[in-house]
Amino acid sequence: MTDAQETAADSPLRTTGGAPPDDVETAPIPLLEPRDGIPPVIADDASLTEVIAAFAAGTGPVAVDAERASGYRYGQRAYLVQLRREGAGTALIDPVACPDLSALGEAISDAEWVLHAATQDLPCLREIGMVPTRLFDTELAGRLAGFPRVGLGAMVESVLSFILEKGHSAVDWSTRPLPEPWLRYAALDVELLVDLRDALEKELERQGKLEWARQEFDAIASAPPSEPRKDPWRRTSGMHKVRRRRQMAAVRELWQARDRIAQRRDVSPGKVLGDAAIVEAALALPPNVHALAALNGFGHRMGRRQLEQWQAAIDRAKALPEAELPQPGQPVTGPPPPRAWADKDPAAAARLSAARAAVSTLAEQLTMPQENLISPDTVRRLCWEPPKPVDAESVAAALAGYGARAWQVEQVTPALVKALSVKDA
Repeated sequence: MTDAQETAADSPLRTTGGAPPDDVETAPIPLLEPRDGIPPVIADDASLTEVIAAFAAGTGPVAVDAERASGYRYGQRAYLVQLRREGAGTALIDPVACPDLSALGEAISDAEWVLHAATQDLPCLREIGMVPTRLFDTELAGRLAGFPRVGLGAMVESVLSFILEKGHSAVDWSTRPLPEPWLRYAALDVELLVDLRDALEKELERQGKLEWARQEFDAIASAPPSEPRKDPWRRTSGMHKVRRRRQMAAVRELWQARDRIAQRRDVSPGKVLGDAAIVEAALALPPNVHALAALNGFGHRMGRRQLEQWQAAIDRAKALPEAELPQPGQPVTGPPPPRAWADKDPAAAARLSAARAAVSTLAEQLTMPQENLISPDTVRRLCWEPPKPVDAESVAAALAGYGARAWQVEQVTPALVKALSVKDA
């Protein structure tokens, strides 16, 4: 067992979920108001200039958060950006009124940004010109430290003994003006983020995992923007029911028609037409508007014009020549689904079983989720096409080639070398 493993095994996280033993009896305190009150929403260039100057002059890390309108609006743009820094206080910025925050991003570019679940907010922050060069992700830190619950509210309660009210997390943040309770909630989300960061840094250092966390944070900060998803219509809920290629074409045409309408109206696609309705129409391939109206999701509340646009999408799918119909599956760039391994390659299936067991055991010893110890996709690829020869050097090189960080390579290589040497019984 490594030093880090011994430290993790003795960690109070195993019994208290992250709180030090002397904090176990402390009753959490509801956090009801920001310490400096609710700041005014920044919605003009003059006020933004003042905020930029204040945050540039501040010290220490910058707590950063963003609120989106998922489920209400099209896309994942930010509708409120919250920041807090020592010496600058808290700022609430309206990125609709101030769509270019690149000057603010530049002003705090040298600082460490503290975010919770950074990969969720970074895409919408990037759209408005805010890109960190260094960051600390308190959710990911919690995972690495072995916390059983890593939501912001749970972390603040277990680590800092404060209760954050999370009732406004799923509201429509595109609403203008934003109600005062929502603004209070938004300000409180960054109120203790730096305090949480500091406590987690100490816990990670105590467990011998701080360097691991830093490598993870650097990987997030340096990662390029995600590529657009290929054939996103294939992710329609209920798609597994659609078997025939003509029906798949109908799903595609309906999905694309819905997406165009949602984008034009700036509403969530689900508010235009539900996934269940798309799948039902694709399975039925109704011959006309009257038949379409009889299906679930296309009832009496939908007007004739709307019905006609959906029927037109279905008719386009019906008219496609056979050669233009979508194929049943997406092109496979990696190994086949694990359920098929036993038939296709029993030896690979044996390797995968051994590797999964080894990773599970090691993750438990290190008190962290398996997927944070090493990506499941990396394990699958390694087991399907193991390097030759199977030794520590070649396995480590393969892991690095799949994007594993140095700490991950160091931790899992010995166990995976052993697993890759397993023979099919």
